[in-house]
Amino acid sequence: MNYCKILVVDDSNTELLNLKNMLEGANFEVTTATSGEEAIKKAESDNPNLILLDIVMEGIDGYRACREITQNPKTSHIPVVFVSSKKQRADLMWAMKQGGKGLVSKPYTKDQIIEKIETYS
Repeated sequence: MNYCKILVVDDSNTELLNLKNMLEGANFEVTTATSGEEAIKKAESDNPNLILLDIVMEGIDGYRACREITQNPKTSHIPVVFVSSKKQRADLMWAMKQGGKGLVSKPYTKDQIIEKIETYS
């Protein structure tokens, strides 16, 4: 696999650390953000290869952050994959309408996360 930088966004420190450790253990470079606002800024400043984005967060939620990232000419090339406890078909459809490439439901496995990254990065 080529070099790949992942931005992980979640307002839960436990979830953030879990994903960060999982991805670093698979030799990805990982940066993190704890809010939609921070995700939008870091997408532009860090230029990651892919963003793993929670949906339910205070302030700017994941859906809005995804819309802003995918509509910004500087960040529109970055694939966004949602990682959320939301798992209904309607959630996936809405995620795609916001510009997301997919949805991995919590709880997830390392293989599910790696598969999505390999698909879209």
